[in-house]
Amino acid sequence: MSATRRTLLGAALGGAASAAVGLPAATPAHAASWQLKWSPSASRDGLGAFETVEDDRADSHPAGQPHIRATGDNWRFDMHTVDRDTSTDRQRQEVTGLRTSGSSYLRWTEGQTWRITYSMYIPASLKATTTFTHIMQMKQPGTGTSPIVVQSLRRVNGRQTIELKLAGDDILVGRTDLDPLHDRWTDVDFQIKVGNGSAGSVRWILKTGSTTVVDATRTGVDTFLADRVRPKWGIYRSLGDTSGSLQDTYLLLTGLRGYQLT
Repeated sequence: MSATRRTLLGAALGGAASAAVGLPAATPAHAASWQLKWSPSASRDGLGAFETVEDDRADSHPAGQPHIRATGDNWRFDMHTVDRDTSTDRQRQEVTGLRTSGSSYLRWTEGQTWRITYSMYIPASLKATTTFTHIMQMKQPGTGTSPIVVQSLRRVNGRQTIELKLAGDDILVGRTDLDPLHDRWTDVDFQIKVGNGSAGSVRWILKTGSTTVVDATRTGVDTFLADRVRPKWGIYRSLGDTSGSLQDTYLLLTGLRGYQLT
């Protein structure tokens, strides 16, 4: 697939603090603004755009490797029904983090506010499931840590949906039908204030063309476990689906940008 989108979401990425969530208004003389911190290119940076790459880490399907690669201006994540993670009841092909050079990457720490924008192409073969299918996560780095935020494809009363949840407290931020987003590019704008207890907040926006299909915000929520928060993208799904929705598939991402509110 060679389709390319480089849409930067938000009409005023350098706008005032009112564009963020969960922050007090700043005085005009010290108005907060979004500062671009990460702007990789698939064609230039390849998988070097990310802190780590989790491509078939159990070596379950050598013939399908690489499952994660840059192709033109897109990052592509392939998933085959035979792929297995180290926990064999699930599948995982993901990248993590925001690398800025060969030796450095961005750290999202408590009290900071970050924004990620990008475009994703979800083919009809990447279906919602009755168990988990995550295509973006916010996690504390480290083995065995729980997700903080998940963007997921989930069956709800038989209906295919895409949703954003605060995973720890099982708080639904927003949800919309997945079918209209299949086989087309969808723009994502995700914002997070990293805060412990009730000090955090998130905002999640999905757009197709000029149409906003979701714009949902949650404030007063827990978005921090320990150390730092690290984004993940790709396909991470359970094999316990009962809807018959698991098949060979892929996900495309392009135009990834990372901003910090400063």
